[in-house]
Amino acid sequence: MTIFQDPFSLSRIITFILAIVTISATFASRLKWDDWWIRAFDFPRIQISALLLITLMLTAWVYDFSELWHFFLLFLLLCSLAYQAYRIYPYTLLAPKQVLSVQNQIIEPEKDNTVSVLVSNVLTPNRQSHRLLEVVRKKNPDILLTLESDKWWEDKLNVLEPDYPYTVKVPLDNLYGMHLYSRLELIDAEVNYLVESDVPSIETTVKLKSGKTIRLFCLHPAPPSPSQNETSAERDAELLMVANKLDADNETILVMGDLNDVAWSRTTSLFLKMSGLLDPRRGRGFFNTFHAGHLLLRWPLDHIFHSNDFKLIAMERQKNIGSDHFPIYSKLLYSSKAQYAQNTTDSPSTEEKEEAVEKIKKGTEG
Repeated sequence: MTIFQDPFSLSRIITFILAIVTISATFASRLKWDDWWIRAFDFPRIQISALLLITLMLTAWVYDFSELWHFFLLFLLLCSLAYQAYRIYPYTLLAPKQVLSVQNQIIEPEKDNTVSVLVSNVLTPNRQSHRLLEVVRKKNPDILLTLESDKWWEDKLNVLEPDYPYTVKVPLDNLYGMHLYSRLELIDAEVNYLVESDVPSIETTVKLKSGKTIRLFCLHPAPPSPSQNETSAERDAELLMVANKLDADNETILVMGDLNDVAWSRTTSLFLKMSGLLDPRRGRGFFNTFHAGHLLLRWPLDHIFHSNDFKLIAMERQKNIGSDHFPIYSKLLYSSKAQYAQNTTDSPSTEEKEEAVEKIKKGTEG
């Protein structure tokens, strides 16, 4: 009797365990519970999809389908893979682009309506500031946002200030420090603590060279984790509170930062619906920024969202700077005509609006 003829063979047991794990992970990600260990399944959809595909092939190989439950197991695996594919499909090259690319060379008058941003979670213990400065000098962004930056990082980044005279500095030692450097004028900049007293965000107005103004929000909400917040309530509340403040139909808006949430999660999807903002990654790829140290465990945690009156000139993940996050860079062109040609974000349903209200209430009760 060969190993594949034996119903209790090691290969069948391993395949069955893999099937149960991947099906359970997919089912858990569909739950609306905000416990950290449930919301953790939102993140590795790419990895779970790969495991589902491998498990499907193993199932077809090691089982002879002489029993009904073999077919049922195969059906559950197929449904799980279909669901995971549905969630990540918008961020593949197969999906339509939500934000139009700038096709022609930018002419001189249009240059004053461009804005480039670089977002970098530097990792507080990381002391390789020269690597970030190299990226800044190479990409020469109009706006730099650093996250997890403490006083040490502030001192190292002071060399940028001759080129970036407009700054907002929030040095903290709790992994939520935040520094904003801009060569474009910042107007009425303020630091807010929307949900937690030690987790800041920045709200300001950016004035382009053309005189056009943009509302800018810089965010880094705390993640759901056993060492920080046991649920995603605080993170979700902060994101949705910002979404409620936005009017993307009548304002030009940029939201950027490490949201400690992936692009395809229910909360981020709800944030985009509530705010009306667009995600330039849709139809262009994942742009995985975390974890920089683990090739097979990466997902998109750092985000740059914008209103419907921008077109995309460039979007690039930058090289490793010694942090657990890769920096991400984007260059945009303000164009009032873009909103008539681009794919818009779906409007929230009544149920989704009620869900947002409940999430905000739950996250701010404490």
